[in-house]
Amino acid sequence: MPILPPLRRREPERRGVESPAPAATPAAPTPWPRAVVVLLGVALAFAVLLGLHQLRDYVAPVFLALNLVLAAAPLQRWLVGLKVPGPLAAVTTGAAIFTFLIGFFTALGWSAAAMVEELSSREYRQRYTELYTQAVTFLEGYGLQQDTLTEQLESALDPSRIIGALGGVLSNLTGILGLLTTTAIVIFFLMIDTMSAGRRLSLVKDQHPDVAHALVSFARGVRRYWVVTTIFGLVVALLDVIALVWLGVPLALAWGVLSFLTNYIPNIGFVIGLVPPAVVALLANGPVNALLVVVVYSVLNFVVQSLIQPKFTGDAVGVTPTITFISLVVWAWVLGPVGALLALPATLLLKAVLIDADPAARWVNAFLASNPDTARAETTRESFEQGT
Repeated sequence: MPILPPLRRREPERRGVESPAPAATPAAPTPWPRAVVVLLGVALAFAVLLGLHQLRDYVAPVFLALNLVLAAAPLQRWLVGLKVPGPLAAVTTGAAIFTFLIGFFTALGWSAAAMVEELSSREYRQRYTELYTQAVTFLEGYGLQQDTLTEQLESALDPSRIIGALGGVLSNLTGILGLLTTTAIVIFFLMIDTMSAGRRLSLVKDQHPDVAHALVSFARGVRRYWVVTTIFGLVVALLDVIALVWLGVPLALAWGVLSFLTNYIPNIGFVIGLVPPAVVALLANGPVNALLVVVVYSVLNFVVQSLIQPKFTGDAVGVTPTITFISLVVWAWVLGPVGALLALPATLLLKAVLIDADPAARWVNAFLASNPDTARAETTRESFEQGT
């Protein structure tokens, strides 16, 4: 006999009782208010900058080495294109970077020593006393006899202040040697990594193309910034030396070196390079000569650095003048004196990682970038192409 399946008991129907409703899915968490997000972002940014400030003796040399390696990358590619073995090309490029770095600080020390020796002479001190007496007499003729005003005038024209500042540069040899040593070590390891940098970047591009394009655009922009700034710094320094020799200002070559070195500091570098030669011209040749120095420096700076240089630098490596000045103040505090040199590259790195690599945040370029149209770009590559 066939075995029949067991019969199921039929549950009695319950009238008036509804079947239980399915469990509701949990609601998505309510997003935080925008004000809270902004405040948290500001607090986090300040905490990161404070941490970098505490580690500036290590962070500054590392970032300086990274900038130098990026600036020298075309030399390494050129050597590789000439069929030079990769390790030899890396060693040659690293040697060129070391030579430039040592030459930079040697020129800085030489110019500071020459200025200290010149301003320490008795002739300048006597001339300073004469100018101070004439200035006080001139002010008294207009009824200005306040002691505070005369004290400010004395401190403003006292060459001992300049000697003290320059002496501080010479006395800080230990810090400079430490910076050079750390930078040289980091450059050595970075040059080893450059031989496989292309393959690593291609792997990043496969997974995160926006991040890869942002890093490439940052490297190109920083490289262009350093090369163009160096070339135009040499041009301005040469013109300054010619003008100072024509005006009869002592130490024209030292002032030219100072002008070249301070050209790397955005916005205020021009003023730093102008004050010492103007004071020396005042003490050596009088007020008219000092005024001519100020006029010549101002004209050369405006024509070369404000009109011509931006055309070669390009908007893709630039931010607005306000952001440039804020960057100078912030990074000089975070990284110390080296931060003044690295202010713009540091800002461009943050911009590339936090803004250019994120399509949702690219609208911020409308306020940061020198070319606001990059805020409309749909991709990082398009953003860089629009900037150039």
